[in-house]
Amino acid sequence: MYEDEAAEIEAYTDRLAEIRKCLNIEAAKAEIAQLESQMVAPDFWGNADAAQHVVRRMKALKSVVAAPDELQTELQDAQVLIALAQEDADESVAREIASLAQTLKSKLDRVEFNSLFADPRDAKNVILSIHPGAGGTESCDWADMLYRMILRFCERREYEVDVVDHQPGDEAGLKSVTLTISGPFAYGNLKSEAGVHRLVRISPFDAARRRHTSFAAIEVLTEVDEDIEVDVREEDLKMDVFRSSGAGGQKVNKTSSAVRLTHVPTGIVATCQIERSQHRNRAVALQFIKAKLYDIELKKQEAELAAQREGHQDVAWGSQIRSYVLHPYQMVKDHRTNEETGNVDRVLDGDLDAFIESYLKWSLTQRNQS
Repeated sequence: MYEDEAAEIEAYTDRLAEIRKCLNIEAAKAEIAQLESQMVAPDFWGNADAAQHVVRRMKALKSVVAAPDELQTELQDAQVLIALAQEDADESVAREIASLAQTLKSKLDRVEFNSLFADPRDAKNVILSIHPGAGGTESCDWADMLYRMILRFCERREYEVDVVDHQPGDEAGLKSVTLTISGPFAYGNLKSEAGVHRLVRISPFDAARRRHTSFAAIEVLTEVDEDIEVDVREEDLKMDVFRSSGAGGQKVNKTSSAVRLTHVPTGIVATCQIERSQHRNRAVALQFIKAKLYDIELKKQEAELAAQREGHQDVAWGSQIRSYVLHPYQMVKDHRTNEETGNVDRVLDGDLDAFIESYLKWSLTQRNQS
């Protein structure tokens, strides 16, 4: 009995072994042991910056090792359970084993998916902004739809989201929104969304019920580690303060605590109004400017490699990465990977897994070709 289930578990075990090799789990464990020995040294916290770097590295390594180790234990337990149940013809046991095999397959798929995160930045937290393109209310509404899509995705992944800045549209939707997003492989999961998103639909704002095309851009940056030096001179910053906008009542600050920082040499602007402290809002806005400058520098370094990639398409304003068609038919298509689906509602409700996975595989292929 249970020959099929036993064969499935054995195949899952073999797949996991290959994934563990790709992730270099044993090397990660060796580095964890080395870092742990550093952390118990009496003078470990003597250099706070260096200590924080070690703690962050430890956290990143453990996040890589935890899921494969846990799944390996569960697969071993499943093999033992099947061996013990060989002589048991009870129908409930058979259902339990079949259910267990399906659960283990889902977990293995997730571990295999996470193994696609080849960029060291993939484990970092995210600063994400959404801006409508030209088109007034129509584009502002589309930006708001993308905002909800990102929030629903983050809910599905149990990511922590903080709204740093939110500027509502004049009639509907939003003019801009900036979020900080924290969670396992936040950047790895969300970097596929960076670029211009195109919507085709019958406009709810057009009395003639005509078809409209709208554009909105999503920008995805990684938070900059404290040990990474990004040179931002105080004389290059211009700060404006204003009162926070909000829903009214106690949610609106009575003082001018909201901050708009402009990095004069580049024209980068960052706004933060979520905190009641002007000092804290300035710190958050400065973090966004540093992240943007860091991203610009990384893109410069990658430009030569990117130019050599056949079929490379810049992820920038004016080059759409994905189209969402609601009329005359329904389809979402990613123009980089050709991944597509007819279930537009699920995508707009935050089900981005297929697009993320196809993007990660495409990105890895592009990297290997360079």
